[in-house]
Amino acid sequence: MSLFDDLIPTLITDTPAQGRELAIMMARKTIATLQPDAEVRSTLRPDYDADSAKLMQAGQIVAIEFQTVAAANNYWRD
Repeated sequence: MSLFDDLIPTLITDTPAQGRELAIMMARKTIATLQPDAEVRSTLRPDYDADSAKLMQAGQIVAIEFQTVAAANNYWRD
């Protein structure tokens, strides 16, 4: 059983909007797992806060997570 089993028991959501929220949470939890020290993450934040390229990369991570959630939900189609 992994840490994510408690945080994310399922990828199934009722709506695409809920799926996007889940994708954002998954991306955030992944970053927190990779860098567990909140103080270090806070120190690094100014490095990407004002860098549009780094913000776009963060958006790509969310998009990849959303693809996973969407596929798990059969793209919200029956």
